[in-house]
Amino acid sequence: MAEHTRSSITIAATPAEVMAVIADFAAYPAWTGEVKEIEVLESAGNGRATQVRLLLDAGAIRDEHVLAYTWDDDREVSWTLVKSQMLRALDGSYTLMPVGGGTEVTYQLAVDVKIPMLGMIKRKAEKVIIDRALAGLKKRVEG
Repeated sequence: MAEHTRSSITIAATPAEVMAVIADFAAYPAWTGEVKEIEVLESAGNGRATQVRLLLDAGAIRDEHVLAYTWDDDREVSWTLVKSQMLRALDGSYTLMPVGGGTEVTYQLAVDVKIPMLGMIKRKAEKVIIDRALAGLKKRVEG
């Protein structure tokens, strides 16, 4: 990933428990505000999705895109954009690290939109997306 935004949060659960929530794409509309519809297009032999279609509605931004996922056991999942109407690139990852009695989750994201946008505004948007996702993930796993 070239320019990216990154943030971390600690969740009171094992990496396997956290990754199970991340891998449960069908439940995304229940805990991620922007994901309205999701469809797993392809899965690996282990049952984890390798290609997913998402319909996002974040108010002013509504887009449908397809992401390709790569899994490293319960340590990391990364994704890259396959197709989108509004985005040129969407690369991200969740990295999970056991700490004390929980898991530190680091979310890294790089977005490139097809419309011109100042880098500072883009980084701020990435930060909002990351912080909302981490808070939602923590609430979902610990709830």
